[in-house]
Amino acid sequence: MRNTLKFLAVLTAITVPLLAEGSDTKGKYFFKKSCKSCHVAGAAGKEITPLSKTQAQWKAYFAAGKHNKGAEKLDTLVKPDQVKDIQTFLTAHASDSPQPMTCG
Repeated sequence: MRNTLKFLAVLTAITVPLLAEGSDTKGKYFFKKSCKSCHVAGAAGKEITPLSKTQAQWKAYFAAGKHNKGAEKLDTLVKPDQVKDIQTFLTAHASDSPQPMTCG
């Protein structure tokens, strides 16, 4: 019984933070669908990929909740749950992450 309780405590400690985060897969989809039209080479918003920032920089960017140098709030461009998914994708694949990647 004691081992079962320990197992459940560990499982909860691992699972709850994961549930609080967005979806990496959905985040990549929403980033491509909603962000890439302005954030490619030669576009008005300049090219942005997960590699454009470190994990800490992405977290700070999303914590500020601003877009376009503060002119727009992110949640006016995409739904709040989509913002969380995009944040998860960008942070998970940032330049200093264990799985860095571009958004090709």
